[in-house]
Amino acid sequence: MKILGRVIDERFLAHRQKSTSIAGLAGAFVALGIFFYRYFARHVWSWDLFAVIATMVVVKLSIMIWSYLTD
Repeated sequence: MKILGRVIDERFLAHRQKSTSIAGLAGAFVALGIFFYRYFARHVWSWDLFAVIATMVVVKLSIMIWSYLTD
């Protein structure tokens, strides 16, 4: 564990957290874009994409509320 402590510091963890958050948001926007394309262009309600987007929103809001209440 000492080896990892020398290589991995707080900056690395902060960058990893930020990149993961941005990647999650990008994925949500892509899924939302595909959902709206299928709905408006093909008139098809994609329940699978809706479930993915709803899950991402619920998890993000839950973590934000939990972080707010515990800090």
